[in-house]
Amino acid sequence: MQATLSLGLDHRFVIHTPLMWRDKAATWALARRLGGDRLVDLIREETHSCYLGDRTQRHDWGYGCGSCPACALRRAGWAAFVAGKPSPP
Repeated sequence: MQATLSLGLDHRFVIHTPLMWRDKAATWALARRLGGDRLVDLIREETHSCYLGDRTQRHDWGYGCGSCPACALRRAGWAAFVAGKPSPP
């Protein structure tokens, strides 16, 4: 995407993706480090990763269908974060 935009605009274009190489547990930990529990709660209430866009089911980790791959990743990341397990390098 970055290369395509740079070529199309005939100007160097940089896309920053700070979460790309972090797992979900590390992302939750970063949110807590940056904004404390208030930011973690905000993310749980106001965002979702569900591929189906389901906002009718509320889980500890936030909203989602609970069964799609995105929900499975978010659920596992939340569980690792809450358990205080370090993310793999």
